[in-house]
Amino acid sequence: METPQITSDQAKFLLGMALPRLDLEHQTTKRVIEAVPLDKGDYRPDPNAKSAVELAWHIVAAEQRFLSGVSAGAFDFNPINRPDSIRNSAQIAAWFDESFTRNLAQLRQLSGEQLTRSIDFRGMFQFPAVMYLQFAMNHTIHHRGQLSVYLRPTGAKVPSIYGESYDSAQARMAAEGKAS
Repeated sequence: METPQITSDQAKFLLGMALPRLDLEHQTTKRVIEAVPLDKGDYRPDPNAKSAVELAWHIVAAEQRFLSGVSAGAFDFNPINRPDSIRNSAQIAAWFDESFTRNLAQLRQLSGEQLTRSIDFRGMFQFPAVMYLQFAMNHTIHHRGQLSVYLRPTGAKVPSIYGESYDSAQARMAAEGKAS
């Protein structure tokens, strides 16, 4: 695959378009992670599947890798192991918020030249740094969808993702005093 060539101005434009979407997707992903019951993090729909906590950590660690890699100009593929102190969905969501805030601040400081530099991704892709922001979102959205399927079997409610979910609509109607 040929490496796309973009100008510094185009890269800054793409960054400006990506940042609000990254923030929106972050808030949505955080809601899904927070919806995992604190005592059900070991739930897995199949013996070969990741547990809810493992999947949530995979989401946040991979996003950390993508966003920090864009800022650094290279990806660090060393494992981002979940600290022993982080044992449940609430703690993962808090870590996610902290890392996202730090990464977003770094992304905002990047110059057009930094955003256009080519970054290698495991020998498979060599794209301008800014293009990996979409990779990050796609990866997060994909696994967030997986995690959202874990929620009902654990007794949790599915939060709104792209519009109301059944559960958020039921909560809204109950708050409005309407029968479902």
